[in-house]
Amino acid sequence: MELNGTVAVITGGGTGIGAACGEAFARAGAAAVLVGYSRSVDEAEQTAQRLRELGAEGSAAVFMDVRDEAAVRAVAAAAVAEHGRVDVLVNNAGTTDATPWDDLEDITDAAWDEVLDVNLRGAFRCTRALAPALREAGGAVVNISSIAGHRAGGSSVVYGVSKAALLQLTRSLARVLAPQVRVYSVSPGAVATRWLTRVFDEAAVERASADTRRTPLGRLARPEHVAQVVVGLLGMDLVTGEDVIVDAGRSILY
Repeated sequence: MELNGTVAVITGGGTGIGAACGEAFARAGAAAVLVGYSRSVDEAEQTAQRLRELGAEGSAAVFMDVRDEAAVRAVAAAAVAEHGRVDVLVNNAGTTDATPWDDLEDITDAAWDEVLDVNLRGAFRCTRALAPALREAGGAVVNISSIAGHRAGGSSVVYGVSKAALLQLTRSLARVLAPQVRVYSVSPGAVATRWLTRVFDEAAVERASADTRRTPLGRLARPEHVAQVVVGLLGMDLVTGEDVIVDAGRSILY
């Protein structure tokens, strides 16, 4: 897929990995990037403005609470009505429950409902709503998962399970939407974003950085590293249903 002239929708697109993906698309010639947000309206507006300045003139911030089926359907319909097409969907919106790993009694049904609703069902809702447009465009979907979906790590039990389920959803959607639409996932390890400092304290972030320096590539990932992989996958016309881990090589070590 050539990104020149394309239209993309990015959930959770105002900050971090989502914003980096939008910038990568704009630099590659995308005509419009719809920056989805549910809370970070100011950041989403600023990101959309930056994307317009980079040449993606149709870019805009759009309210898109992935938990709300009607809101998701409305964004999908509006995107097609205004731009005539949608070529790329990046399911990046995510949340977590920070219950400590050893406190199983404290993991509530509400935590399961919230995290799965955003991280898993949200990705499904968005993909389903945009599937007709993506099929018509011969487009692609990229789900932002996590190394926590592969390993017993991450912010919580609930979070890791949600991301593991997202990997299986990726494979399932790749089968269902073929041959017109390709579906991928990307699994970052620790990434230097606001998310990392919000979920963990500063000491934990410093430990993550020190640990990363001992990995094969010796660096902590930044959002643009994840965006590089997303763009790379979009250029792979005969690959679907695959996941790429972005963790400086840590996952290859025992």
